[in-house]
Amino acid sequence: MTKKLKREDIMDMIAYGKVRKERRQIITEKKKSRRLSVGPDATCYFESYETMWHQIHEMLFIEKGGEEQIEDEINAYAPLVPNGRELVMTLMFEVDDPSRRAALLSGLGGVENTMKITVGDHVIKGVPEEDIDRTSAKGKASAIQFLHFPFSDQQISEFRDPKNTVMISINHSKYGHIAIVPENIRVALSSDFD
Repeated sequence: MTKKLKREDIMDMIAYGKVRKERRQIITEKKKSRRLSVGPDATCYFESYETMWHQIHEMLFIEKGGEEQIEDEINAYAPLVPNGRELVMTLMFEVDDPSRRAALLSGLGGVENTMKITVGDHVIKGVPEEDIDRTSAKGKASAIQFLHFPFSDQQISEFRDPKNTVMISINHSKYGHIAIVPENIRVALSSDFD
């Protein structure tokens, strides 16, 4: 599995435009087995080389920033490609109503420190991406959080074993929810490990 996104992986935007529709259909299908709701308002999107490759190309195609934009996009998204010993998640709080969304996020400060994946008896705590602070000084959480879940060899082996239950939880005092990872998602995410 490819673990690093580099400049040479980025297509010319004219060439990308010719395959964009097909690539979008492929990635949309792949993302179905990399997405899990945890409670009513949170969705976990598990990232991969392919999802980040697609994200970079979409940003470049839409924003048309040219060569100057490429390095910034790689710097922003390459760290979200799993390194073979981890799962990487984009956690999104998706609430359509603006006032309800504001109320939810205003009480969720520090939510990025409450995520965990449980595999049998093992607990893998989420490590927030350190690019920026995702909780404001007033305790308001960002609607988007980026987390890494580092696994040991034994935890990887147990994650891959279909006999083990895998759960994802958010343990915040204002948002406490657990979801069991379905088999199709467990299988898809197993490919992120070496």
